[in-house]
Amino acid sequence: MQVVFGVLGPVTAWDATGESIALKGPRHRAVLARLIIARRRVVPVNVLVEDLWADPPPGAVSAVRTFVAALRRALEPRRPPRTPARLLVTEGPGYALRAEIGAVDAWRFEQAVAAAATLPPEDGLARLGEALGWWRGPAYAEFADQPWARTERSRLAELRLHAVERHAETRLALGLAAEAVPDLDAHAAGHPWREDAWRLLALALYRTGRQGDALAVLRRARTLLVEQLGVDPGPRLRRLETDILHHADHLDLAPGPGGAAARVWAQTAAVYDRTVTSGARARLESTVGLLRNLAVTGGTGLEAARRHRLAAVTAAEELGDPELTARVIGAYDVPAIWTRSDDPQQAAQVVAAAERTLSRLPPGGHEAARARLLATIALESRGTRSARGPQAAAQAEELARRLDDPALLAFALNGVFMQTFHRAGLAPHRDRIGAELVALSARHGLVTSEVLGHLIRLQARSALADFPGADRHAAAADRLAERHELPLVGVFTQWYRALRLAASEQTPPSGQTASTRRTAPSGRTPPATQASLAQVEAAYRDAAARLDGAGMPGVEHGLLPLALLCLRVRHALPAPTGEHTDWGPYRPWALPLVLLARHRPAEAATALREVPDPPRDLLYEALWCLTARAAIATGDRQMMERAHSELTPAAAELAGAGSGLLTLGPVSRHLDDLATALTHHDPTLRRTEPADPSR
Repeated sequence: MQVVFGVLGPVTAWDATGESIALKGPRHRAVLARLIIARRRVVPVNVLVEDLWADPPPGAVSAVRTFVAALRRALEPRRPPRTPARLLVTEGPGYALRAEIGAVDAWRFEQAVAAAATLPPEDGLARLGEALGWWRGPAYAEFADQPWARTERSRLAELRLHAVERHAETRLALGLAAEAVPDLDAHAAGHPWREDAWRLLALALYRTGRQGDALAVLRRARTLLVEQLGVDPGPRLRRLETDILHHADHLDLAPGPGGAAARVWAQTAAVYDRTVTSGARARLESTVGLLRNLAVTGGTGLEAARRHRLAAVTAAEELGDPELTARVIGAYDVPAIWTRSDDPQQAAQVVAAAERTLSRLPPGGHEAARARLLATIALESRGTRSARGPQAAAQAEELARRLDDPALLAFALNGVFMQTFHRAGLAPHRDRIGAELVALSARHGLVTSEVLGHLIRLQARSALADFPGADRHAAAADRLAERHELPLVGVFTQWYRALRLAASEQTPPSGQTASTRRTAPSGRTPPATQASLAQVEAAYRDAAARLDGAGMPGVEHGLLPLALLCLRVRHALPAPTGEHTDWGPYRPWALPLVLLARHRPAEAATALREVPDPPRDLLYEALWCLTARAAIATGDRQMMERAHSELTPAAAELAGAGSGLLTLGPVSRHLDDLATALTHHDPTLRRTEPADPSR
């Protein structure tokens, strides 16, 4: 039974149906309240005794145990006899209430106020409004005179006043001054010593055209502060009065392009710095929200987000709170399209932290947090051969579907996508993932996940040679990117257009290899193909220029040389032989072809025998095709057989086009060439049928 506790008003509890749970007498409620204030920590029995009685009677300890037993029966009525309690537990010298964060309205309120600071203004306004509605009266209302409740009551009261003022500030930022006035009027009247209450009320009145009323409010605030507290108004109140008298431009909502947004940001940041202490845990969660937004800006923003993300995770772990650490790790749900990590070492550290946090979360509940940790593991394990990545992806998806949380499901599907490269020929499966992401995200306003879905479908439709379909997804991604300021999207769509150009140009007939092309009578590429090659090479170089400074080394490093190599191989031209070409991580697969172009076949054969299996990523088929070309040229039968076996499931696809970046043409052409080369040595070999791509 899911129990929910309420302390934002009289202390109470509700069962899963929303019915109140009978908590018996005032001391039963006092025990419960005292345990909630302890926030899942153990409260020794002797402390409970001292808190409940000013002069404890002889049987006080027994009485406390009786209260606890009664509370356990009320909170877990279906617990079998003689089985340990799971909610109100005995531990060491006392008791602890192991409620989840979301099961206590005060804890949930703190979380909502912190989260609102990371949301767009409209969403933040709604979140704050909902959270303020949870208050039913003063916190721990019936224990106002108890010393053990005093500090927590004061803290929650201050947090509520802070939330009221943030709610009002957000309304003003959204141009809803008239709606803010009544609530601010009541707030200032009830808390006349809060200068921000008067300041916001005066500003709201001014923005509704009531300049005289705004000045009257400021005069009233001055009178109260001077006459009753003996202090002068602070600088912000004094400055506002001066600004109203002079009709300062910045008081209006529309001072010019970007002005309102800049002002809202500055005001919100100032309020946050002023009200949330530097050591508060809420700052860590807010930081991750900022890093998430920073990551999609690309360039130095992405690099900084990547760098500070690990620092935030480390800081959270040092605090020893696995639930906080889970939120810090799981909040970084930045959509990812590229299957090679920008920083493999950091990715491994994040995976390790997520695994540690999973093992430390209290048993029972926390399913959303677990799903986010699992999705993180799946994403950060991209391109590896670890069995944990696919396992974590499947678990995250199952949890997300059960919880019916759209944002969580989008995050989990991103992890599933990253783990769909265990063999060739899975473009149709990835296309289905992209289609679900687009539909899900469009329904629920998940913009960055919708862009991800379109990019996944762009890749998949390219692999399936459906370029009109890929064009539509590229255009949709570009429209969303322009509307929501997502500059990295253009990097991928520009590379796609270079691929589109490459896929549309002329190619030599099947079976014509680099060596036969070199010995052709003319020794030259036909003029029409030469022109298209130059055009495609220029398009690739322009696309590569967009990667410079984009903050994505996992994409950038070695990609242009690889794309140009694939272009030349597709046209049966020798590989480039430049000594200083930086092949990046693709060097093992390029080297045999480079050595062949340098007329060093023995070294090429040796290099081919040392080629590792390609990483399980978007270039899996492309790298196997390069291996196949080198195997054919060197007569390496074992490698030809392996390449044929690995590529057969992708017989209906374009090699490499599933990356959305480059292609070596139809996989079937490479399979035909492999079959021909193998049949030359073994006539019994026949082409096998492609495997079912849905497996």
